[in-house]
Amino acid sequence: MKPTIAPYPHGRFRRARQSEAIRGLVRENTLTVDDLIWPVFVRDGEGIEEPVPSMPGVVRRSVDLIAKAAAEAQAMGIPAICLFPYTDPSLKTQDCAEAWNPDNLSNRAIRAIKQAAPEIAVMTDVALDPYNINGHDGYVVDGKIVNDETVEALVKMTLAQAEAGADIIGPSDMMDGRIGAMRQALEAAGHHDVMILSYAAKYASAFYGPFRDAVGASGALTGDKKTYQMEPGNSNEALRLIQRDLTEGADMVMIKPGMPYLDICRRVKDTFGAPTYAYQVSGEYAMIQAAAQNGWIDGEKVMLESLLAFKRAGCDGILTYFAPRVAKLLQG
Repeated sequence: MKPTIAPYPHGRFRRARQSEAIRGLVRENTLTVDDLIWPVFVRDGEGIEEPVPSMPGVVRRSVDLIAKAAAEAQAMGIPAICLFPYTDPSLKTQDCAEAWNPDNLSNRAIRAIKQAAPEIAVMTDVALDPYNINGHDGYVVDGKIVNDETVEALVKMTLAQAEAGADIIGPSDMMDGRIGAMRQALEAAGHHDVMILSYAAKYASAFYGPFRDAVGASGALTGDKKTYQMEPGNSNEALRLIQRDLTEGADMVMIKPGMPYLDICRRVKDTFGAPTYAYQVSGEYAMIQAAAQNGWIDGEKVMLESLLAFKRAGCDGILTYFAPRVAKLLQG
């Protein structure tokens, strides 16, 4: 008689995959609506929804329709919405003064959203590129991006957004020292509860192209942004930037782009344990949408799989243009 040997003595792992109920019991990471921040584009006018050609399914909305969209997002349980302005070219100047105009497009949209959807958190973008005739995130002097003068402008922009009612300030400029300056100014002005979600590790990426079209910055940009955005080959530098921004007063930190930098997300979360976010940027979104529209992939499944990857990499949340679609799916 042959000895009885238990088959696969080291484990039948497929037992844990036999049904959706069992798979749910052992699932390590789950995507929920609470993980989502919805980036939206606001433009002047009234009753306008204008498609962004390079981002299928994404539109620029006038302030009234941004407020309506925020109310719908709030009803779906999306916790936060992030504003990006499509600024009239006539308002783009060397001094970028429109950036801290209390009645600029972003600030009017903040107030409209807070009135229409008071429970949703409003996040803003802090960088000069929507208002800069040169298309850069900072002031250009003799062909160079100057740091300290830019930080002074960004502080004024931050305070104007806080006064308008912003809940979360999102500095995306990558200037040195701006988090400390913003935190100090917010505290001095009594905005103690306004949070800072720092774009702390923002890479000089080729994935931003559709976004620049969406905000009208592509044609204005002269040169590139490599003197202030991060070198894509660097990983240790990201940790130093994250540490600095947390020390200066950032409440949360972001890695941008998202999927090409999942290793950075994991290192940041493991090292600091701070609230960590990723931005699934316009190029990532556009690739999924384009492939889905051509029938090359199942867009819905790839969308969800791509977002789950951020959770697996340690992210607490994701900025994604898919937010409303995901919320509807999760609601069933």
